[in-house]
Amino acid sequence: MKVKTKQLSDTRVKVTVTLEKSDLDRAEDKVVERLIKEVRLEGFRKGKAPRELAERVLDKNQVMQETVDYAVRTTVPSAFSEASKNPLVIPKVEVTKFVPGESAEYTAEADVLPEIKLGDYKKLKVKKPEIKVEEKDIDEIVENIRKAYSEKKVMKKKAEMGDEVIIDFVGKKDGEPFKGGTAKDYALTLGSHSFIPGFEEGIVGHESGDKFDLPLTFPKDYGEKTLAGAKVVFEVLVKQVNVIELPKLDSDFAKKCGPFKDMKELRADIEKNLRGQNEYRINNQFKDDLVEALVKVSTVSAPEILVEDQMRLIRADLERNAASQKINFEKLLEASGYTKESWEKEAKDLAEHRVKASLVLQTLAGELKIKIDDEEVSAKISELRDVYKKSPEALKNLKDPRVKMDVRNRMAIEKTLDTLVELNSK
Repeated sequence: MKVKTKQLSDTRVKVTVTLEKSDLDRAEDKVVERLIKEVRLEGFRKGKAPRELAERVLDKNQVMQETVDYAVRTTVPSAFSEASKNPLVIPKVEVTKFVPGESAEYTAEADVLPEIKLGDYKKLKVKKPEIKVEEKDIDEIVENIRKAYSEKKVMKKKAEMGDEVIIDFVGKKDGEPFKGGTAKDYALTLGSHSFIPGFEEGIVGHESGDKFDLPLTFPKDYGEKTLAGAKVVFEVLVKQVNVIELPKLDSDFAKKCGPFKDMKELRADIEKNLRGQNEYRINNQFKDDLVEALVKVSTVSAPEILVEDQMRLIRADLERNAASQKINFEKLLEASGYTKESWEKEAKDLAEHRVKASLVLQTLAGELKIKIDDEEVSAKISELRDVYKKSPEALKNLKDPRVKMDVRNRMAIEKTLDTLVELNSK
């Protein structure tokens, strides 16, 4: 067998294979050996006739066709191996020449893993943000907790910003109610910016029993295109005005919130939690930034087949999201301001980035000799069993060797990322 390799692109190769007489003889021998097992000759049990007799009744055209098929099928893997290429999919094969009993030639094309040249992964120019918590962040949490402990009192007064109003409303466009624009007994805190600009401001100054029309215009960039920039009228009935009384920020309030003797302890606990959340977020962002920087300084191409796989995964996630909102994929794109073409372009860019990042990290794992032993995998599987102990389906999946392999691969990537962080944190 002789193999010639042609690089069609960074991620696709074509091998031309010439099979010699000895290759075809071996293939024919295997084919004949299989076919004579089905031969029935008078005086012999099925498949037990002497080979020289059984061969005489075989269909020569069938033997010839199956010989070349067998020869090609069994030599494609070794041809790519000899070319030092790893096909990502079953190669596309075409027989270009066949002289029975003498020689054959075929070509095989396939997407392959590209040659990857890592950049200097020890000196990536990525700065990790400082982990800090600002006073305004703590104030915001305190205010949210304070609102949770607030009391509402029904008042006969004109509504002001900060009050809660109970309202009925019907939104109409061109005199007809539009979808999503009607509600009854809706509790709205004025100043919460829950509605389009002008709606909450338009209720200020009204009291329970007031019924009025509120003409407004939807923002031009509103998500629902049929309403973007549209002039509408809301018919509003104010049914109740509630004054929200917030508790004082004192020791009694702190004690309601947990084992705190005063506001100082409560604020310290909030700061600690926020710092932990920020540290988790910043560490993950730092890893993402390091991978992005490594991709930029490395030489790597994204095989089209892997990009297409990623695009299918991206679309599947969006379709699940659409289903949860009880709309179809096209409606979700429209509501998000995408056309099919603009989404495909953005999804392809994201898919290519994910593929390149994955390939670079796998190469780096090999460079760093990252290994995950069986004990580590078993420990992780045990953790997952505890997490999914109430899901028989998930527990069953954890026994699948492919799932275990996926767990091992994920752990290897995580260890690689941790090492990358260490190398760039000195």
